[in-house]
Amino acid sequence: MLRPTTDRAASPSASRWLVLPAGVWYFFFFVIPLSFAFIFSFGHRGAYGGIELGFSFDQYVRLAQPIYSKTFLTTLAMASAGTLGCLILGYPLAYFLATRVHRHKLLMLLLVIIPFWTSFLIRTYGITILINDRGLLNTLLMNLGWVSEPVRLLFTPWGILLGLVYNYLPLMVFPLYVSLERLDKTLLEASKDLGAGRLATFRNITLPLSLPGVIAGLMLVFIPLTGEYVVPQILGGGKILFMGGLITSQFVSTRDWAFGSAAAVSLIVLLLLVITVYMRRLGRRAEDPFA
Repeated sequence: MLRPTTDRAASPSASRWLVLPAGVWYFFFFVIPLSFAFIFSFGHRGAYGGIELGFSFDQYVRLAQPIYSKTFLTTLAMASAGTLGCLILGYPLAYFLATRVHRHKLLMLLLVIIPFWTSFLIRTYGITILINDRGLLNTLLMNLGWVSEPVRLLFTPWGILLGLVYNYLPLMVFPLYVSLERLDKTLLEASKDLGAGRLATFRNITLPLSLPGVIAGLMLVFIPLTGEYVVPQILGGGKILFMGGLITSQFVSTRDWAFGSAAAVSLIVLLLLVITVYMRRLGRRAEDPFA
């Protein structure tokens, strides 16, 4: 009689070794730096910059000042708008790639990836050429007679939003594409056989089943947007301050490491709260999409 062989590689103790390299990496390059930031946030700025360790909540109290609370709100508003813009543009594109493209699907996916082949900085500077007062966009609009004078986009919130959506759109498309491409096509066929139209099938079948991809895309885009620094500096001219710019200035220019650390820790806590709300509201729908 044959006895089942024991697979040591599949045992729980052996499987833990698979996550050891990544665990060590995150410990040294995420947990430890974050711990330093947490400790520094209770200190004070040194006489010549840097940090003087201590235990005080002065830096967190300082963050409650209107100028800094406004920066928090601006960051959340712009990050939410950018994430929503990526979702509005990314979902139809991902749906088209997953359900309508067959022969040239690989080529279409490659076109979505191509922007990542160039530097983030170069792509952002490229947008300035497109949207400045004498750029291609304004030239086209004026030649068509749609506007009588250049539309001001550069150094405005709209210009920043355009840059955010352009740079982060692929991060929204790919999880949506994977989720839509794996849909059980028999459910869609059954819905149509039962008399449901395209809109009803999408609302009751496609959208609920694609929620895991929606959640993944929202997280992949929203989290980095809250710490964005390059796009607001280049396309906003530094006129609209994000938390990423505030934190950078405190560490590099002002050399107030204590306040910069407090801002960074507060942003992380805020992100955790937002993510928790996202996961509780949308995560339950993803687990039981037809509830």
